[in-house]
Amino acid sequence: MHTFSSQYGRVVSTRACRGILVIAFLIGSYLPILAQDKPVASALPEGITKVASVEGITEYQLKNGLRVLLFPDPSKATITVNITYMVGSRHEGLGETGMAHLLEHMVFKGSTKHKNVPQELTEHGSWPNGTTWYDRTNYFETFSATDDNLKWALDLESDRMVNSFIKKEDLETEFTVVRNEFEMGENSPQYVLMERVLSSAYLWHNYGKSTIGSKEDIERVPIDNLKAFYQKYYQPDNAILLVAGKLDEVKTLALVDQYFSPIPKPTRVLKQPYTVEPTQDGERVVTLKRVGDTQGVAAAYHTPAGTHPDYPVLDVLMDVLTNEPSGRLYKALVENKKAAFQYGWTPALHDPGFAYFYAEVRKENSLDSARTVMMSTLDGITGKAPTADEVERAKTKILSGIELMFKQVDRVGLQLSEYMAAGDWRLVFLYRDAIRKVTPADVQRVAQAYLKPSNRTVGLFVPDQKPDRAEITAAPDIMSLVKDYKGEQMVAAGEAFDASPANIDSRTKRGQEANGLKYALLPKSTRGNSVNVRIQLRMGDETSLVNKMTVSGFTASMLERGTKTRSYQQIKDELDKLKARAYVYPSGQSVVASIETSKENLPAVLKIVTDYLRNPTFPEAEFNKLKEERLAQIESQKQEPQAIAYNVAERTMNPYPKGHVWYTKTFDEEIDEIKKLTVDEVRQFYKDFYGAQNAVVSVVGAFDEPTIRTALKNDLGKWKAAKPFSRVPLQLFADLKNKTESIQTSDKANAMLVTGMKFPMRDDDPDYAALYMANYILGDGFLNSRLATRIRQKEGVSYGVGSYVYADDNDKVANFGSYAIYNPENSDRLEKAYREEVDKLVKEGITADELKAAKTAVLQNNQVERSQDGVLTQKLGQYLTRAEGRTFAYDAELEKRIQALTPEQVNATVKKYIDYSKLTIVKAGDFENAAKKAAEKAKTQPASSIGGGDKN
Repeated sequence: MHTFSSQYGRVVSTRACRGILVIAFLIGSYLPILAQDKPVASALPEGITKVASVEGITEYQLKNGLRVLLFPDPSKATITVNITYMVGSRHEGLGETGMAHLLEHMVFKGSTKHKNVPQELTEHGSWPNGTTWYDRTNYFETFSATDDNLKWALDLESDRMVNSFIKKEDLETEFTVVRNEFEMGENSPQYVLMERVLSSAYLWHNYGKSTIGSKEDIERVPIDNLKAFYQKYYQPDNAILLVAGKLDEVKTLALVDQYFSPIPKPTRVLKQPYTVEPTQDGERVVTLKRVGDTQGVAAAYHTPAGTHPDYPVLDVLMDVLTNEPSGRLYKALVENKKAAFQYGWTPALHDPGFAYFYAEVRKENSLDSARTVMMSTLDGITGKAPTADEVERAKTKILSGIELMFKQVDRVGLQLSEYMAAGDWRLVFLYRDAIRKVTPADVQRVAQAYLKPSNRTVGLFVPDQKPDRAEITAAPDIMSLVKDYKGEQMVAAGEAFDASPANIDSRTKRGQEANGLKYALLPKSTRGNSVNVRIQLRMGDETSLVNKMTVSGFTASMLERGTKTRSYQQIKDELDKLKARAYVYPSGQSVVASIETSKENLPAVLKIVTDYLRNPTFPEAEFNKLKEERLAQIESQKQEPQAIAYNVAERTMNPYPKGHVWYTKTFDEEIDEIKKLTVDEVRQFYKDFYGAQNAVVSVVGAFDEPTIRTALKNDLGKWKAAKPFSRVPLQLFADLKNKTESIQTSDKANAMLVTGMKFPMRDDDPDYAALYMANYILGDGFLNSRLATRIRQKEGVSYGVGSYVYADDNDKVANFGSYAIYNPENSDRLEKAYREEVDKLVKEGITADELKAAKTAVLQNNQVERSQDGVLTQKLGQYLTRAEGRTFAYDAELEKRIQALTPEQVNATVKKYIDYSKLTIVKAGDFENAAKKAAEKAKTQPASSIGGGDKN
């Protein structure tokens, strides 16, 4: 589970709860490299045995069968506790689809010792989540590294392992939440197409079934069946516990022993699923017809398990085909304007899995033509071997991603969960080692073995007198693969950094170049000598930027697509070789370049980034490809309830005149502007507005300070824009009236509600702390906020519901609002519950206990945030943009004000600012179909129950 967040763009709906694409991409390109041996020095507690140590991760086993991984890292003041159960949708039987995922929700409903799990997660300031996938389910919490927090987390996970309530009354509300989550995916034709393709590719094996399961099974699952499933799989001998972060190994192992060893080893014997998918004997085709503005073509192939020697080769093959901009599918489809964009992925699974390819096609283009090109390209690689450059580029990219993940210990649980589920956590190292050995001959051999038309699912059945079938071999013996594996030398550890505002300010060095560029440098020893850099160029003013925001955005996005000395491909290749992430994006009056790399590679990476900031050439071919990509992205949002609701709400609450910097365009206006835009306009915009005299640069991590100062002075310190910069202020519109609008979006399973109101306030206003805390209690906490407790937990009508307060740091412009995604059939129930909770907050206020718990949660969460170098880099940059400057003393003062708040102060502030009658309310969904269903239901409902109120 995770809190709802809006996400636009071309990527398929992720459904983080099930990890559908996020996990797949992480496995494909961002697997972690982990630290070297560091065994516990003292004697092990009785009944605990040491199993193996690889690169800093040590495995132990308890007498009840629980496997325990310890991974100490003192460089961040946080700890992550992750527990992975070897149960996912692969283990579900007839009538049990979605049961593993449903249980993931249910264990947040409480256990014997932890009756309000969401409340506890919030109070401890943790970053929690749970995810379900084909082969496993996992739960994790990242929190401040204190003994009390660690004891709490271990006690929580040990208790809900065997003592979760799994009550009928909880199921009655939660199954509708899960159904709502199911409906979220049903809104995306791209996601549904993937489900249809995979279900056609797999006739018998459960990999052909979505992890979310069947809506009918979700709605009908008996509580006794669900409880039996829980008791069968949620046991110590079917779980792996990982504790990573700033920890004492001896003390941590003793705590694990204290909390988990009392759980008895179950007497039952788990029987593993034994279904094997038969060899596919001909190309299959599935056609999906739904409302939408873009077309899509997909292809899936059966492939070996993640433990098979061919799997790493398949990952390289995937990059050779889909890499942007060098991939063969990218060149054939995107460069030749057959498709707007394309991608592919192949997850590492326990049993033989799949490779999946997708291309999005604009409706004015030919879908048949795109399909022909895609299939011919996929077929063609079996005869035209990849070049050494293609393979080396793919390997470099994958290995670069692996090395970067080396340095993110708090992500280890989620990463290792995938390989635990595939068979053993040490497989991640074998994968890394195997990638290094891949040759062009290997890639062609694997392509010839699996990318066969008879092994492909696209749509149609084609008779074939001489079928050429791909035989998928069984997964190898896992223990023979990992036996005696030692791994590599551990990565350099970082310092135990004090993330307090005072320490951050005392160690930050601020300065200014002759042209006006401001910088903030925070040197600190980090894991793997990692460093984050943020460069923000600010440009233009209210007059000069009129009608310029589309060209501004395109100019920023074109910067990395070619310079006077480097092509787009060369830029990508050099950054991959330097094991760096660097990207550039537009943000209002600014363009931001973000960098993540290592100390030793930072000078070279900065040279590349400043090269494309200073010397872009704006190649016309790349410009045309970008236009097609952007048009497809916008067109795909035109009938999506979420995108529509946010767009209409923003236009309603911020009615800036057309052409203004902060004007929100309609989708059609944006499409029209993009179609008319020329590359010459982009080049002219760059000449007029780009320079560094108003830039701000922030650097956090391991770096050589003199080198950074020299780079800033030489590469940016003398660069000036032709046109001046003046910050365009935000506005409050005095004559703005609240508005309620309902927008019909046909054939969409989910609806979206967005509300908002504006008022004069800055983030240093005396009332801000009180309003911030009131909103946190109302809808900004985890699952225990009032809105989540009422609308998600109790009513069960929304998967994602919450509220927010935003106050600008320069202008006295603030916004309070809420959001909820829901089934349109539940529209009345949702709106009634939402209004009652807002009115209750205003009329009755908050309690002392609520405020006390919220204070603890917010202050701990702030500490966790400041432990993330990326967050520090962003905040230091933001503070530099203030006219009068700002330091982390602001954070300290805000926390002091929060700590001193009384319920009376919070309640008075709520009454002063929040008024339901002043809210703008926008909802988008298929309300016509919902009304039709309600009318049909009313016809069949017994007369005695009609008008009898809410029966749910």
